[in-house]
Amino acid sequence: MKVKPIILVLSLSLLLTACSLDEWTNQSEEESPSQEPSEEEQKENDSGTNEEDDEENEDNEKDSEEQTGEEQHEDADPHAYADELDEEVDEDGLTIIEEPEIKEVVVNKSRKLPEGYEPEELVKPDVRFPFEEDLPKKYMQTEAAEALENLFSAAEEDGLKLYATSGYRSYDTQKQIYENNVAERGQEEADKFSARPGTSEHQTGLAMDVTTAEMEFKLEQSFIDTEAGKWLADHAHEHGFVIRYLEGTTDITGYEYEPWHLRYVGEELSTDIHETGGTLEEFFGFHPE
Repeated sequence: MKVKPIILVLSLSLLLTACSLDEWTNQSEEESPSQEPSEEEQKENDSGTNEEDDEENEDNEKDSEEQTGEEQHEDADPHAYADELDEEVDEDGLTIIEEPEIKEVVVNKSRKLPEGYEPEELVKPDVRFPFEEDLPKKYMQTEAAEALENLFSAAEEDGLKLYATSGYRSYDTQKQIYENNVAERGQEEADKFSARPGTSEHQTGLAMDVTTAEMEFKLEQSFIDTEAGKWLADHAHEHGFVIRYLEGTTDITGYEYEPWHLRYVGEELSTDIHETGGTLEEFFGFHPE
């Protein structure tokens, strides 16, 4: 009669031992680092790793490109630009511009835009004009238009009220303007201030003539004697513009002094050019020193 309790105790002991072994075995399997993932898990892990590596590589490449760009800007010789070009010359002896779409483009009496050239996109800057009509001359390339808005805002903060009068001109419009000037004042005189069709900066959409009510909205050299004219001479470069036709540079630019004619080249270049006190032709090496 005493055997049964002993057998019962032994059975319970064996049962508890088996449960402990199962628990230990399961825990060991969960914690074991040697367990291989399934094929799907392996693909997901590989994909995630590759994406992270690609993003890291892209960031490194971007940082490298930005650093290289900064180094190139610091070390670049802008005068070498003219020597790097391999541009064609037409039957009239005019150089046909190879890269008309860049904001550094140099257009003058000896360098003309390709036939049929038009800027890809033109927008109307949100600035004052002395006329209400929605004419093409209200428009500029997008980047230049935004820069003009910033320039006008800065001028207004300093108590000056500028007006934009003439921006983009098509080839046909410039042709009409030039022919009218020749008919009115003769070709020799017209060539001093009016561009022949295809050689006008206005066709690029990067130029804008500005004036004030004080000037009765006229474009005259006396503009430099006004507060607005002086302000532009001192501050236009801070917003990416240069006074394109400087006083005393007619033999270089081909045109008389125009303190009202702004040309967009971007803030870095405009500052560099302003500090040299020279013209685009000299800065980029299109005029021998």
